[in-house]
Amino acid sequence: CWQLFHLPSVPGSVPRPVLKRGQPSDRDTPVKAKRQRRVAGTPGQEASVEPVGDGKSVGSARLAEIENLLANDDQELIGDFSKPHLLPTVEGKDPGLKYISPGTLVAVLMGHFSSFIERSIVVDCRYPFEYEGGHVKGAVNLPLQRDVEEFLLEQPIVPLDSSKRVIIIFHCEFSVERGPKMCKFLRERDRSCHEYPQLHYPELYVVKGGYREFFFQFPSHCEPRDYRPMEHPAFKEELRKFRGQSR
Repeated sequence: CWQLFHLPSVPGSVPRPVLKRGQPSDRDTPVKAKRQRRVAGTPGQEASVEPVGDGKSVGSARLAEIENLLANDDQELIGDFSKPHLLPTVEGKDPGLKYISPGTLVAVLMGHFSSFIERSIVVDCRYPFEYEGGHVKGAVNLPLQRDVEEFLLEQPIVPLDSSKRVIIIFHCEFSVERGPKMCKFLRERDRSCHEYPQLHYPELYVVKGGYREFFFQFPSHCEPRDYRPMEHPAFKEELRKFRGQSR
């Protein structure tokens, strides 16, 4: 089957390959390494990427950084081939997706990547009763495909500053089924709206371990500060209802 995210490495001299219409999209190579990649530093180091000095020097430094990254055979580009992925990634269950750690999500929420990101949207794909029982601060609850289409595609979110990014971060309870599926769904629908390789949202991530892992590591970044599992015995009827709507 076609994988949606991983793409062959692109030489530094060709940041945006010329592709013909109708060419199969998003066929990728497997993950080559189990290490984390660092573009803007580890979560503990990300404050160092904040630019200083005048805008011209910052722009030149950023261009040099991207050129260096493109020269690295292990560095992969985002879905429209315009630039490398910003966030450090970790190996996950699906090699066709980009996973980040809970710690990296906290770094995003705390603004450590604000020099590069204009807006980050955390999409909680769990059912409403789970979300109401505790969720990542600022996350939006989009449990159904139609919810994702309405929120993200009917009026796409475009950065006002073309040098910055809009990134979408998905998760569910464990980020094993619902979150990854919704991430793939958005990419597929986004592809269908454009001439390849253009996208509204070329940079998508999934939180490894989902809300469960995030809550146990960073409960202070959750509201309410609690965790309600999908299989909670008090919400069997709600679970049956939403499972039916998801099919």
